[in-house]
Amino acid sequence: MRIVAVESSDIRFPTSRELDGSDAMNPDPDYSAAYVVLHAEDGTEGHGFTFTIGRGNEVCRAALDALAPLVIGKSVADLGEFGRRLTHDSQFRWLGPEKGVMHLAAAAIVNAAWDLHATTRGVPVWELLASLSPGEIVDLVDWRYLTDALTPAEAVELLTAVAPGRAARIEHLRESGYPAYTTSPGWLGYPDEKVERLCREAVADGFRMIKLKVGADRADDVRRFALARQTVGPDIRIAVDANQRWDVPDAIDWMTHLAPFDPWWIEEPTSPDDVLGHGAIRQALSSAAPGGRAIRVATGEHVANRVVFKQLLQAGAVDVVQLDACRVAGVNENVAILLLAAKFGVPVCPHAGGVGLCELVQHLSFFDYIAVSGSLEDRTIEYVDHLHDHFTDPAVVTNGAYRLPTAPGFSARMLPESRSHYAFPHGAAWRT
Repeated sequence: MRIVAVESSDIRFPTSRELDGSDAMNPDPDYSAAYVVLHAEDGTEGHGFTFTIGRGNEVCRAALDALAPLVIGKSVADLGEFGRRLTHDSQFRWLGPEKGVMHLAAAAIVNAAWDLHATTRGVPVWELLASLSPGEIVDLVDWRYLTDALTPAEAVELLTAVAPGRAARIEHLRESGYPAYTTSPGWLGYPDEKVERLCREAVADGFRMIKLKVGADRADDVRRFALARQTVGPDIRIAVDANQRWDVPDAIDWMTHLAPFDPWWIEEPTSPDDVLGHGAIRQALSSAAPGGRAIRVATGEHVANRVVFKQLLQAGAVDVVQLDACRVAGVNENVAILLLAAKFGVPVCPHAGGVGLCELVQHLSFFDYIAVSGSLEDRTIEYVDHLHDHFTDPAVVTNGAYRLPTAPGFSARMLPESRSHYAFPHGAAWRT
């Protein structure tokens, strides 16, 4: 099965009109997808995308078009080699070695290839991944720059040790699902009454953790956190997310003021490239919460590649790894990150929300539990309850847990009418 054509489109949803997704660094996002369809010679399609927040989505689309000649005429039978072809091209790599817009575009195409491959096999991506042997999983990874932290042989040993429990863990997911948390109450632009109402609804819907955006105004953050804590009580975890707003000293000072409300973690407290900064913040907050508990440090949705994740883990700079399905180069590189996190014993709690990110990343977490970490301890997937109705296989969350998708593919396929209506700039949603 070979790819005979690559189709791209620029799809944007005007979420800024209601301030959905608003935070301290991104006050007016329009959730968007640089969308790609791989057309195979027998008519089968593979769908993928990378997530942006509006302006610049056309740049990602141009990068998709630039990478298309690298995959036309190629097979998706060997997805490890397929991914390396996109990230190792010397001339494209000069634009930014495994980072930036080209890496986002590679993510969209690699994810579309997984959607195509799983569709032809008649299984969802999580099931396809979980059916692979330890050796086959390891062969998906680009091991360049990683072997000082984890070797392929060590990864095979890790996966082999977990393999005997795969069937039981799949059955557990079928019965109970994978724990989710919600960011829906926490957008920075929401008024207090909406925050309070959404907090109550989240607890009623079975969520045991919510997340608040912080970082624009400290006094306002203290007031909103106090309101949320009063609304949900002491037993619900509340994480906070600064979206890279602070310098290191500011992060430590700001979180000291929020500490009395018992934050579960602080997400993206500073630049995602600042490994040592994350380490300093983690050390400073190691006993800052009530009772001398640590405020955990989480990051990952903007971490450029597996190498930075490796360094964060080697330095002991994070308590929570937050991989993103579309930031690094798709499924293959996320497999590497899952293996690194398992080696260092750090839980993975993926970034989701956006448009389509919940649909994609659930497959990676299911695979992680089934075949890599074998654990649900302190693990949870972000969930935001909007834009799912634009997908043919939307994520399903009930009683605070993601449910296993059963449709073949990567849950990445957007409805044709949605793709047409929200196409930028000429779709009906933008003409008005």
